[in-house]
Amino acid sequence: MNDNRDSGSERRSSFRLDMENELVDIMWTDESGQERTKKIVCLDFASGGLKLDCDITLPVQTEVTVFFKSANANSQKLFGKVLRCNKQDNGWFEIALMLKKD
Repeated sequence: MNDNRDSGSERRSSFRLDMENELVDIMWTDESGQERTKKIVCLDFASGGLKLDCDITLPVQTEVTVFFKSANANSQKLFGKVLRCNKQDNGWFEIALMLKKD
């Protein structure tokens, strides 16, 4: 039997964090210019973006700020844009967020 786990080859070469079902806060400006915030679930986090689970739709290209541990004074925030927003069978939306490069 050939074991390729030690060969150094990975399915993905990008950085990933296990963020399954971690709550994050997001902030965005809606179509009417109103600043909105919402606590949602982060399903996946990679160096290029995040996959989020939300009960409302966010339009593609919406600029979003994501706060990790927002109640904490040392909270981290990232900036991104909605790449896609797909309605799931359960009525919620899976949102792909592409992170902005500095």
